[in-house]
Amino acid sequence: MTNLLRRHAEQQFAAELEAIKLADPDSKPSNWAMSPQMVVKYLMGGKLDNGFEISPKYIGDRRLMEIAVATLLTDRALLLYGLPGTAKSWVSEHIAAAISGDSTLIVQGTAGTGEEQIRYGWNYAKLLSEGPTENSLVRTPVMTAMEQGKIARIEELTRIGADVQDSLITILSEKSMPIPELSTEIQAQVGFNVIATANNRDKGVNEMSSALKRRFNTVILPLPADINSEVEIVKSRVGDFASQMGLPIAKPEAEQIMRVVTIFRELRSGSTIDNKTKLKQPTGTLSTAEAISVVNSGLALASYFDGGLSAESLVSGIIGAVIKDPVQDTSVWHEYLETVVKNRPKWKDIYEVAKEGV
Repeated sequence: MTNLLRRHAEQQFAAELEAIKLADPDSKPSNWAMSPQMVVKYLMGGKLDNGFEISPKYIGDRRLMEIAVATLLTDRALLLYGLPGTAKSWVSEHIAAAISGDSTLIVQGTAGTGEEQIRYGWNYAKLLSEGPTENSLVRTPVMTAMEQGKIARIEELTRIGADVQDSLITILSEKSMPIPELSTEIQAQVGFNVIATANNRDKGVNEMSSALKRRFNTVILPLPADINSEVEIVKSRVGDFASQMGLPIAKPEAEQIMRVVTIFRELRSGSTIDNKTKLKQPTGTLSTAEAISVVNSGLALASYFDGGLSAESLVSGIIGAVIKDPVQDTSVWHEYLETVVKNRPKWKDIYEVAKEGV
């Protein structure tokens, strides 16, 4: 288990999940591992009555998590919607882990996702030899979730073709999955529901039909409201990465993370933190997830090549995140360097390294 590159939420936070279950004073819905109140406690973090500390999985508006969890108690599915990098997949995984103890019932949405990956498929060797039988049926994560009363996850729902998306309508409205080849159906057990994620910024997005939208309750996950919240998110995720990868530098430096987050927030918003200077915005989203990736890469460089987390470790990652369009974004980055970075005395090292890198 310790050699896994990435553990599922229910594996990584097994001790917390078990502690919450033991301390849970409230009644649990059928097939839920813990009460709704404790699911939110697991997401937001805090101390249990026995003093056990739960780490925060989501740093932001608690009410959004309460609405998300409450939705899964109704006949509506949950759609986590927002810009890329706003922790939609992260929240989806942890909600499924807390409710079902299993976050692995997942369909990854792509342009090539077909109906058979959402509803069911066939083992064609058995289909040819036996015909359509229960034995030749290939169960999907959604079908398994229905049979076991668990949460199914659909990532990037709007990347899936609109006609395939609509195969969810009967499942979500009737809570059943007809199998006409076998003259039968799968009826969902209590506890079954779906968490989908979607965004409207990337290329290849397919608009959801009105009929499908009505089957979902949408919770929009915003970018972190303030710089301190975003820094805390990056510190937490990067700290987990450093520990999991066994990097010699165990703790990322808060000052360096603050500088990365500041650069991303200013370019993202088109204004400096003090609102005194207007900036051109790059074509990319510069999300919190990208800030985490930049610091992770910098931490790896620092651990094995640079001897410490510094501007040299971070600038190449920052430039790679900012410059997606080599013409437009290069101009944006040059202007930011000359009008903002150059005039900040404590950022002289970033300016000098960045000027060499572009």
